Amino acid sequence: MDLPALIKSFEDQGLDEEDLVVLSGAHTLGFAQCRTFRPHIYNDNNIDPAFASQLRNNCPQVGGDSNIAPLDPTPSSFDTRYFNNLMSKRGVLRSDQALFNGGETDELVSKYNENYEKFLKDFAKSMIKMGNINLLTGNRGQIRDNCRRINSQ
Repeated sequence: MDLPALIKSFEDQGLDEEDLVVLSGAHTLGFAQCRTFRPHIYNDNNIDPAFASQLRNNCPQVGGDSNIAPLDPTPSSFDTRYFNNLMSKRGVLRSDQALFNGGETDELVSKYNENYEKFLKDFAKSMIKMGNINLLTGNRGQIRDNCRRINSQ
C-alpha cells in the first residue's frame, strides 16, 4: 500500500497521519512472513540494496512463503529501532517504508526515532483512539479467546 492509500485507510477510521506513523511503530515487535514482503525486496528501489540482499537470502523469489524475518533488529523489544530502520531504508514491509520515502510523514518518523518517550506517550494515546473505533458493546461483540477466530457459540 502506498502512503496516500495508508493515510486514507486511517482517515476512514477517524485516525490521522500521526496515528498512522505511531501505531505502525508496533512493528518494532515481531516477524513477517516472506509472502508479505517479497514484492518489496525484489521490486522496489526505496530499500537499502544490502538489506534487500540480506532478506533475499531467506526469501527466494519462488517458494519459502512461510519463512520469516524480524521486522527490526530487536524483535522482542519495544523501542525506536523500527523508525531508525525506516530512515536507513531498512523497512521490511513496503507499507512501513512508505512512511519514510520523501513524503509528508517523514518528519513524524524522524520525531519518533529521536524521542522514545514521545513515541511511548503518543502510542498509548493512539491505541486508545484506535480501541474506540466501532466499539461493540453488550451482545454486539465478544472478547475472543483466540484473536484469529470468532469464539464458538
